[in-house]
Amino acid sequence: MNFSRLMKVGIFSLVFVLVAFRLPQPERKPNHLPMYAGDQCDMDNQVFKHGEEMVYKVFYNWNFIWMSAGEVVFKVEEQGDRYHFSAHGGTYRGYDAFFKVRDKYDVYVDKTNLLPISSTREVHEGNYTLYDKLTFDRENRKIKSLRGKTKDVAELTEYDADACIHDILSMIYCARNLNFDQMRPGQDFPIKIFIDKKTWPLKVNYKGKFPNKKIRGMGHFNTVAFNPEVIKGYIFKESSNLTIWATDDKNHLPLMIESPISIGSVKVILKSYRGVRYPVSAKVKDKKAGEEISPEDEEK
Repeated sequence: MNFSRLMKVGIFSLVFVLVAFRLPQPERKPNHLPMYAGDQCDMDNQVFKHGEEMVYKVFYNWNFIWMSAGEVVFKVEEQGDRYHFSAHGGTYRGYDAFFKVRDKYDVYVDKTNLLPISSTREVHEGNYTLYDKLTFDRENRKIKSLRGKTKDVAELTEYDADACIHDILSMIYCARNLNFDQMRPGQDFPIKIFIDKKTWPLKVNYKGKFPNKKIRGMGHFNTVAFNPEVIKGYIFKESSNLTIWATDDKNHLPLMIESPISIGSVKVILKSYRGVRYPVSAKVKDKKAGEEISPEDEEK
């Protein structure tokens, strides 16, 4: 087993698979169900707020052995007319001797439409490093990428892009404003993101509502589920069937992600959250006691 490759796939793929849940910009057609209230270039945030924080734990199954490899923390900060979204992750200290990962993703978006203004990825995975800062010029439909092994040696390149395209992190918060009640099970939607010098046109399939879904360590939740198309190759198998569950309430918190990858299977689970905008009403209560199911009950 190439342990270093497993660890690298783990932390990097957490943010990558989360983005597949984000559904930005379908073409408007007759009888097409709207994906969210408002135009795709003018999203109005009704879901998250300043101070929200979500922590995810990454698990791998290789040869029937589940291993916890690391964590990623997502945060929201309100800064004047902008939101600052961040996702910072890494391997646990005990794994650093095998393969050390410290990755940072940051994006600043316009509060009025949630479209990215600029974003930065700083990747440190073993001996591999990457710095990539994107600047979005929507008026001219261009993206400028300052990219290299480090910031000091990064080179500037310009790419054509759609006016309403998102980066990998802004899409997470954009799609949480989707109106799930206006979707039908089995419906496909197109998605477009810009990452690694390219626009990726993908699609996602909405599976519907699934009540009383068990989330390890968190209890049971009423959920909605999606099967996003993934980019086949280094991380994902050709036949990968990635599934994402999110809370079926006003917060739309991603709860769990499951998928086979090229060297095993991955499971990303919400470990904790705080600062959410609404009560997490999707949390299922114990019918006998009338209280929420505890993590201890979850394991029984």
